Amino acid sequence: MLDSAQRESLVQLRAAGAELITDTPVWSGLLRLGMGLHLDLPDAEEMYALIRGFLGDHHGLVRIDWTEQDTRRAAEFLVGITEAEAVNPLATLVAKGPVRREDVRVLAQAEDRIFGNLAGLERVQVKERDRTVGGLTTLRTWPRDKRALLESDLRGTHLRPPRGVLLVGVPGCGKSLSAKAISAEWRLPLYRLDLASILGKYVGSSEGRLRDALETADRVSPCVLWIDEIEKGLAGQNDSTGVNRRLVGQFLFWLQESGSRAFVVATANDVQSLPPELFRKGRFDELFFVDLPDDDDRREIITLYHRRYLGTDPEEGLLDALTEASAGFSGADIESTLHDVGAARHIRGEAAVTPDFVRSVFANTMPLSRTNPEQIEAIRAWGQHRAIPAGTPSAAPGPGAERAGSPRRRLVLPGPDGPSDSGTPA
Repeated sequence: MLDSAQRESLVQLRAAGAELITDTPVWSGLLRLGMGLHLDLPDAEEMYALIRGFLGDHHGLVRIDWTEQDTRRAAEFLVGITEAEAVNPLATLVAKGPVRREDVRVLAQAEDRIFGNLAGLERVQVKERDRTVGGLTTLRTWPRDKRALLESDLRGTHLRPPRGVLLVGVPGCGKSLSAKAISAEWRLPLYRLDLASILGKYVGSSEGRLRDALETADRVSPCVLWIDEIEKGLAGQNDSTGVNRRLVGQFLFWLQESGSRAFVVATANDVQSLPPELFRKGRFDELFFVDLPDDDDRREIITLYHRRYLGTDPEEGLLDALTEASAGFSGADIESTLHDVGAARHIRGEAAVTPDFVRSVFANTMPLSRTNPEQIEAIRAWGQHRAIPAGTPSAAPGPGAERAGSPRRRLVLPGPDGPSDSGTPA
């Protein structure tokens, strides 16, 4: 509360035309005495002009090899930060000597370091091999139309950019890998939002951290925002403080109202602990269930990792045997098993890795579906009739999945001549 002398001082400052410029929140009592003006961050064109002007000031002093296209790329990399934050890495490049074309990537790394200081949000480097995912046929084809919408000019329409997908299902079956695959295929940066690190010990700090992280995602869009195991941050049935409920409300409001091109890929294992409002149509574009791979998917996954860790495709007879032996395996189980085979080959030599040896390694692997069958069966029972299957639509449900009286729905896939019924229950 201001006393009369303090109020008089503020009135005099205002009358004198004094200005207060800050990048932190202003006390509301002070804000009401004047006019508040919020300055937006530089867009791509403004950042381009800044970079071009800065480099132009140093022509003749330092050799600069950047072309017009390089300058445009640099501007795109730096969108989302302030002018002062952009000038610092540029000055560092100039101070080190000649500015080469490959130095454009250095600016992307500088932006990642700036955002890395924000608790809960980190840049994930996606490798070229992350583009390849075994199985998950429906999930792999679904994002193609969404990519076109994400890149479209939606001005003058009532359409909004796609919001993302929620992937639920069995652990180790490719949910997290799908987030990397979408980022790699769309050639968009991937940011991981860690909800566990968002939670703070002080009242209001968790909500503030989540708000900052989501605002940053808006600033760096277009991007893919990966929220791994979303239930760990938004479950909170036993939370007596109300923090989790407020986080859920804040996240859902952003998910529905944000107009940015941040595409969310959220994954969940313990789906039953999630708040029901998260599943409402319009929050996410689609809800996919990621089940244990069927025979065809396991053949594809085995071939993929056999090629990666052993350098060759498996022989047809061995592939048939491994497909049968891996019934109940997740994709992660198959990868881990073939990694062990590749490690044995590296240590013992190629002659030691015979087909019989490979079959024995598979036979001695105990997958999660056998070590914890109750949990896996509960997950499958929930998802097989409440979400779109991420795998082959015609895949038959696993043992114990069909139950008397279970609702069945048919999966309708868009085709060139309009929607077509797959003729199989989803």
